[in-house]
Amino acid sequence: MADASLEVLTSMITPAVLISGAGTLLMSTSTRVGRATDRVRQLTARFKVLVSEQGRTEPLAREEKQMIMRQLPRLARRSQLLTRAMTAMYIAVALLVLTSILIGAASLSRLSFGLVPVLMAILGAASLAIGALILTFEMRLSARTTKEEMGFLVGLGKHYAGLYADRD
Repeated sequence: MADASLEVLTSMITPAVLISGAGTLLMSTSTRVGRATDRVRQLTARFKVLVSEQGRTEPLAREEKQMIMRQLPRLARRSQLLTRAMTAMYIAVALLVLTSILIGAASLSRLSFGLVPVLMAILGAASLAIGALILTFEMRLSARTTKEEMGFLVGLGKHYAGLYADRD
């Protein structure tokens, strides 16, 4: 009897490992959502400065406004991707928890749920994989916007370096 209980417990723990992985991804994804939201707020504030009378006289103000306008749709896309990834991971957690519950309930009640726990575990793992793939797309989009912004900052640095080079 102890061996059967141990086998059931082992079967219930297997989905828990995936649940733990999903939880870790959910925490980091939640942080990324916050960072994307903060970035939108920063760009909005900066854009407001750039369109003011004083801001229009800043070096490369026009180029910076154009860069901001290119980045806002990308940030919106990032937010969509992050939301979809989190949804997929929450679904994965729910399916994997239900898998564990079904395994335990089947053991306690001596009922047979057939392949239902296995199918739920497969769907949970697939949902987790989909969430991770979506995060890959979001990460690449984030890297692209960072690269563009770095290019702008290099140009701004060259502009200011040119101003100081004239004084030597």
